[in-house]
Amino acid sequence: MSSTDPIAVFRIEAAECLEQIEAGLLDLTHQLDDKALIDAVFRGLHTLKGSGSMFGFDALAAFTHHCETAFDRVRKGEAPATAELVAAVLDAQDHMRALVDDPNGDHDATSQRLLAQLQAAVGGAAKPAQWVTAAAPASVVTDKRKTWRIRFSLPLNAMINGTNPLGLLDELRDLGECRVVANTSTIPSLSALVPTELYLSWDVTVTTEQPRSAIDDVFIFVMDDMQLDVEEIDGNAVVATPKEAVVSAAPAAPVAPAAGEIVPVKREAPAQVAPVADQRQAKVTESVRVPAERLDELMDRVGELVIAQSRLSQLASASADIGLRSVSEEIERLSGELRDTMMVLRMVPVASLFSRFRRLVHDLARETGKVIELVTEGETTEVDKTVIERLADPLVHLVRNSIDHGLEPPEERFAAGKAEAGTITLSARQSGGEVIISIKDDGRGINRERVRAKAESSGLIQPGQQLSDAELLQLIFAPGFSTAAQITNLSGRGVGMDVVKKTVEALRGAIDIVSLPGQGSDVSLRIPLTLAIIDGLLVRVGAGRYVIPLSAVEECLELSLEEDLRSRGRSFISLRDSLVPFLRLRDVFRTGTKPDVHQKVVVISTGTERVGLVVDQIIGDHQTVIKSMSKLHNDVAHFSGATILGDGSVALILDVVHLVTVGQQQEAHLRAAG
Repeated sequence: MSSTDPIAVFRIEAAECLEQIEAGLLDLTHQLDDKALIDAVFRGLHTLKGSGSMFGFDALAAFTHHCETAFDRVRKGEAPATAELVAAVLDAQDHMRALVDDPNGDHDATSQRLLAQLQAAVGGAAKPAQWVTAAAPASVVTDKRKTWRIRFSLPLNAMINGTNPLGLLDELRDLGECRVVANTSTIPSLSALVPTELYLSWDVTVTTEQPRSAIDDVFIFVMDDMQLDVEEIDGNAVVATPKEAVVSAAPAAPVAPAAGEIVPVKREAPAQVAPVADQRQAKVTESVRVPAERLDELMDRVGELVIAQSRLSQLASASADIGLRSVSEEIERLSGELRDTMMVLRMVPVASLFSRFRRLVHDLARETGKVIELVTEGETTEVDKTVIERLADPLVHLVRNSIDHGLEPPEERFAAGKAEAGTITLSARQSGGEVIISIKDDGRGINRERVRAKAESSGLIQPGQQLSDAELLQLIFAPGFSTAAQITNLSGRGVGMDVVKKTVEALRGAIDIVSLPGQGSDVSLRIPLTLAIIDGLLVRVGAGRYVIPLSAVEECLELSLEEDLRSRGRSFISLRDSLVPFLRLRDVFRTGTKPDVHQKVVVISTGTERVGLVVDQIIGDHQTVIKSMSKLHNDVAHFSGATILGDGSVALILDVVHLVTVGQQQEAHLRAAG
């Protein structure tokens, strides 16, 4: 059994906490008076400070304390929430990440600079001592003592989740003179009692000089899941005594609050054992945090199982043993279900990818002086986690390019009759076995004349060379290609779009561009849903066997030898009144074999483009565990990977995008030749 490093766990949780803080700050930029958002940011900063201190990240705790103090003042109405404050805390948040990653580094200069920026943003009204020490949070002392009655109960699973009610009571005692009464009336009988669950509730009377907000602060981390009632009373108010509370919890009596003022607690009937057990089990299975590398390891095991199952199926099909065939079919069913379950585990919503761009757009808007609105659509679309990780950098380049080259400055947009704010839309949707991620802007569009001039001057194309519109737009992905007049912090070196193309191709994906002058551009990335195991169509060409991704297959047709001979020189088939180009894979792969008498045409497509692939035989469907090509074979065209068949031999996986492109180019040449 492997042990878990608590520091590593803290870093993961700190990263999640910082993401939540960032999301709250970015939302706050649009609604500076939203108290719920202010409270959420404050809670996040408070959590980060507390957990950082607990795990020994003292520099982080001390620095975060200042940001927390600033938002505490905003929360209490002592300072306004301003765009400058949000920007200062966003900058400070980046520093917090550095303090998490390198707690022992030299961060003093940066800390002081950011604290000065924070102090200026919050109005400079705070006492200097608040900004240079990590003392206890500031409190506002009132001149008049008040008595509060606090009745609260926690969720049944509070102690399982690490909440200690005694700590809450101690914090209430710290506020002033305190009397605590425990309500034991909801404790079930011994046979129904679950030791890890919390059945008590409390009635507390506190006399203190602290304001009401100090009481709320005690429950700030559990407030969302608990029942809490706080009311101000005078010093002569009567409350339940401990004796009364004990009497009300007499074992034989059904639940009946002895003191009518006690807050009712909604819980399961204590005598019903089974529902309580079911509820406990349901809570345990809510969610489990699993390291990504363990999922990768499990995926590898599932892949090996699928290969072994394929081999078993092949042996069973050649055997007359009915029992062996039955077992083989059962194993095939189970491995298929296991594979599907594993695929779901690896899927994550694309929202986790899109959320990263809110901060990027916010920062770029400040840097460029443009007014930018980010719109996200289809955030619930799920994609393999590996795809998500690899798409992050390409999307950064595309968004930066859209903002720098696409969106116009406000005055130019106004002159063009557009809204002052430019829009960047990130969207995701599933289409068959692909997910399509689109980056769209409503800017000026791609200047085709400038693209052609740059391509001709750099030798990418010949002067006057005929290109389709799609081919011309694809030139922007060429290495070193840039139409920028000068190099800026955002673009101009011609590297970003090259990175986009290489990454998408490595994912077996494709890029489509649509751009209209004055209306903006839409770049769509078509990416396979998963990179691990796919359903494939196993075919034979000559003596070799190949796999075609089943998600790309539209239909299969028979191509007789006579039809093959008649189509020599034109390579088109008529498919429901439309001509579809086809490739003879036997010629493409130069097998040197004679065609079978009854060849087959497998029609594949990528979006709207279709191409037929002529093969000698269709063997059948095949669960394909994708193995990467070796470095030696990385530049071999036509193939995107390899897989191991049931008999231990290797079959190459056809690169559908590449073959469709080749087929379309062949069609264009034939049409041009008449």
